[in-house]
Amino acid sequence: MENKSKLTYRRVGDYFIPNLVIPAKEAKITLSKWGMMHKTYLEKHKKVFFNTLLMQGKLYQYCAEVEKQVNEMYDTFVEQMKEAEGVTEQLKEEKQMEWVCRMSNIESRTREIICKELIYV
Repeated sequence: MENKSKLTYRRVGDYFIPNLVIPAKEAKITLSKWGMMHKTYLEKHKKVFFNTLLMQGKLYQYCAEVEKQVNEMYDTFVEQMKEAEGVTEQLKEEKQMEWVCRMSNIESRTREIICKELIYV
């Protein structure tokens, strides 16, 4: 059975289920941590938007774009925070444990900001 939007369906018992196939272009896109987190968020909390992107064959492309933005923002934020807080290579050489603690704190805050601003929106 086919309708005006060119979706095909298969009959399962008394129900017609759409045959949704990921386009070849979409199938080649590989998402990493941030893209998968955003995809999962959309799937659970923005179901209409998720399904619209999925049916248009644009879900993975959209998540890959968000992932690219996240990676750029992450690097920028970490560098800006390091500079603002005086976390330098000299500190790394002289006080390694302090450098590790401060970098861990910076990276944690950066992840929190990114999740709030880009992933869970």
